[in-house]
Amino acid sequence: MPRSIWIGAISFGLVTVPINVVGATEDHSIRFHQYHREDGGRVRVKKFCDLEDREVSSAEIGKGYEVTRETKHQAAQIVPISDEELSNLPLPTAKAIEIVAFVPAADIDPIQISDGYYLQASGQVAAKPYKLLVQALGRSEKVAIAKYAWSGRERLGMLRIRDDALVLHAMRWPDEIRSPAELLPPPVQVSDEEIERALALMETMTVEDLDELDAHDEYTEAIAQIIEAKREDKPLPQAPEAEEPAQVLDLMAALNASVEKARETRGEHGTHAEVHELPKAKKKAAAKKQPAKKTAAKKTATKKASSRKPRSA
Repeated sequence: MPRSIWIGAISFGLVTVPINVVGATEDHSIRFHQYHREDGGRVRVKKFCDLEDREVSSAEIGKGYEVTRETKHQAAQIVPISDEELSNLPLPTAKAIEIVAFVPAADIDPIQISDGYYLQASGQVAAKPYKLLVQALGRSEKVAIAKYAWSGRERLGMLRIRDDALVLHAMRWPDEIRSPAELLPPPVQVSDEEIERALALMETMTVEDLDELDAHDEYTEAIAQIIEAKREDKPLPQAPEAEEPAQVLDLMAALNASVEKARETRGEHGTHAEVHELPKAKKKAAAKKQPAKKTAAKKTATKKASSRKPRSA
């Protein structure tokens, strides 16, 4: 059973649900240690005080905010902040995960979503309000947006259901997401036929469930093979020759070849992937009116966004 990493409550209007937060994922990566090559001794990181030039224990270390940096003539000015002061911040989210809104799941951009945590009902008293929130979320087909304070900062989160359990996903604040505008390629024309072949390739690569996908960590497996080979003094496994990425000179030919290769991989020789018809273009008269509205809305949204003050750290 994973240990609790935070104990608090979910605040849902006037309803309070005591919960324990546990990690929802596991990291199976192989970890390496640093060692001294000459004698194999472990290399460890020790914490030293700059002024006393000595190692200090954890009990002697505190947190602080650097107001001014150290110079040749003056020491740095540090404002000390204790753990007790951090735990007693005047925030409702310091003690609870406060639900502030409910939105359709489709409205959440996946780029905002980060690590996931299971929320476990804490004791019998929490069982009924916990189940109430689970069933209400399930019927609404929405997710809850919440705020909470962990590790010295207030965070944004999303609550959803997974197998009748509440899951909290850490989220990035909207102003932490960079715009991809400057990364877009130069304007090019793509034909309807090329899009249809791309859709055909997608159809041949579609699976009904993610569990059907043979996805595993080949890097970790390769590292484990190297470690085992060196441990038993055996020859190291040989890396396969890397294929040079081919230059796409004929996009249609590359798409057709990719479709055939995908069919062969799935044992679908001689079958035809479903080709989706593209929606017909709208009449020019209707097309002229719509962009004008969108442009006006975009200008209004841009004006509002520029008038907002930046979120404080």
